Amino acid sequence: MSASGVRARVRAEMTEEIKAAARRHLATDGANLSLRAVAREVGMASSAVYRYFASRDDLLTALIIEAYDAVGATAERVAATVEDPLDRWIALSHAVREWAIAEPHQWALIYGSPVPGYQAPRDTVGPASRVIFLIAAVVRDAYGMNRIAEREPIQGRYVEELAAVAEHFGENLPPRVVGAAMAAFIHLCGAVSAELFGQLNNSIEDDRRGFFEFQMRGAATFIGLT
Repeated sequence: MSASGVRARVRAEMTEEIKAAARRHLATDGANLSLRAVAREVGMASSAVYRYFASRDDLLTALIIEAYDAVGATAERVAATVEDPLDRWIALSHAVREWAIAEPHQWALIYGSPVPGYQAPRDTVGPASRVIFLIAAVVRDAYGMNRIAEREPIQGRYVEELAAVAEHFGENLPPRVVGAAMAAFIHLCGAVSAELFGQLNNSIEDDRRGFFEFQMRGAATFIGLT
């Protein structure tokens, strides 16, 4: 291997080590990351970390992108195995929940409270959209198969905004269907966060998976999925 290849490999390994240390800090300090603390954990001078990440925000962005990609890839793998739109929606929802339970601190980073002072760059938009586009595909397929019940058209200023969003969901989808799909995504995120952040404590304890599916089937009904 050439000297440049060795340097590239060492840099890639150190970059991964820094990110791994940062993830451990997420578990103890939340998104209040300190590059100095991360540097101490990996045995580097704090100034050396800046050779890999120019700022705390750059490190946060890397972690956020990887978290979005991880939950998106997990949901995509499951969704690819299910043809029926309703069953696919339920399956991908469970996949998202199970990933979140396994990675609660990463979930909190991407779907929890905003990090003070942090402004997500456009690089995060694509990864953040993976689960949303999966839901869009479910709705688009179901609508093409006449598997979405007809409902009264919705009215309001937001309908015009939904019409613009519909361009990303698929051709000829009514704004009501697009809005209901967006609401289902919000319901999915809220249901997972409620479980992770303690809102179900002392109420639903023994069968949270069943309660989650009850909610997701309710969201499917709201969309009109039959």
